[in-house]
Amino acid sequence: MALHEGPEKHNERPMSVNPFFGQANPVAEMTQAPPKHRLPDSPLPPDTAAQLVHDELMLDGNSRLNLATFVTTWMEPQAGDLMAECRDKNMIDKDEYPRTAELERRCVAMLADLWNAPDPAAAVGCSTTGSSEACMLAGMALKRRWAKRNADRYPGARPNLVMGVNVQVCWEKFCNFWEVEARLVPMEGDRYHLDPQAAAELCDENTIGVVGILGSTFDGSYEPIADLCAALDALQERTGLDVPVHVDGASGAMVAPFLDEDLVWDFRLPRVASINTSGHKYGLVYPGVGWALWRDGESLPEELVFRVNYLGGDMPTFALNFSRPGAQVVAQYYTFLRLGREGYRAVQQTTRDVATELADRIEALDDFRLLTRGDELPVFAFTTAPGVESYDVFDLSRRLRESGWLVPAYTFPPNREDLSVVRIVCRNGFSRDLADLFMDDLSRLLPELRRQPHPQTRDKAAATSFHH
Repeated sequence: MALHEGPEKHNERPMSVNPFFGQANPVAEMTQAPPKHRLPDSPLPPDTAAQLVHDELMLDGNSRLNLATFVTTWMEPQAGDLMAECRDKNMIDKDEYPRTAELERRCVAMLADLWNAPDPAAAVGCSTTGSSEACMLAGMALKRRWAKRNADRYPGARPNLVMGVNVQVCWEKFCNFWEVEARLVPMEGDRYHLDPQAAAELCDENTIGVVGILGSTFDGSYEPIADLCAALDALQERTGLDVPVHVDGASGAMVAPFLDEDLVWDFRLPRVASINTSGHKYGLVYPGVGWALWRDGESLPEELVFRVNYLGGDMPTFALNFSRPGAQVVAQYYTFLRLGREGYRAVQQTTRDVATELADRIEALDDFRLLTRGDELPVFAFTTAPGVESYDVFDLSRRLRESGWLVPAYTFPPNREDLSVVRIVCRNGFSRDLADLFMDDLSRLLPELRRQPHPQTRDKAAATSFHH
């Protein structure tokens, strides 16, 4: 959730109202506008209020052209209808809405089976508000398990969590909020994610776990989860340290099971204690729904589960929040039911095909060098080729936005801050036709960019914010 500050000028000009919206006399009252930063003194007619909000939203970007976001931007109308039916159902109130709760339970069971839990019936899981909450819950479970094993030293000893510097910001938040030391494996050379041996070397008796990313936000690559577990197995043989692994599969946990069936990354690896994913990314559901699963009850300490009865019934919950709508969970179950394994495989394969074909076409322009090709996550990153000096990736991002395309440009983290890239996220709904239109706009821009005397984008931060 973004953090907002109040307006700089409290007497800022109010919103303007088209006289056609008015339903009162005299005419002066028809154009009287409500304030922007305090509650109006009196109600507005519903159509007027709706039109004012609609007009403000017209200046948002087109979500289908947003190649920065991993979040689902298209669902079938039937899914939208089901979500509308459930938007007033409070997900936490399982006694009042038992069928919604049952659909959540079925989704957890389906994911446990999909991720090869040794005993799907013994796996424990829940829906969350996106992967960020799921990661927080997984991190809390890791920390509590470590604290119980080290009760004689904790809280004197400071726990740490090992992960690659490429992790999503939610893991930095977890370490900050829950007072855990973040031990980050830097990027080196052409390795843009965690190195298993380097991660194992950072572990000690205070390590609560290691996070492996199945689908890096920075370039779309999978981290080698099996190699990571093997390195930690060797560490245990040498030192006796038994360090669990959490797999952040925010994106890849809904891609790899369908397209990379031979890739071993999930509960088939005994060291993997928990996995999360974002239903609202490649789970193909509108935001925001995530999922967190633990291998078994031992992986999730019982004392973290709360039971409440003041809504009726006995409801075990593990969550950072309480009330939220059941709509996204219902939409997830609809999508699982609608597509099945073969349907998911077809959707994800089509998305990967679009990504790899688009990457090949961009590489053929000779202005760019690919870092990844979209053959793991349907996501790829590229930078300008050696010898391209008239423009940089920030110029490219800025100019593409003038055509409506939201394409992020950014620098990599340590030790590759020297590398600036553009990343393209392909999702269901970004079709080959849209990819053709993107290539048309990119090809049209390149001659102008090549004629520049030098890169033009001085404010790199501004280049990554949307404008028309």
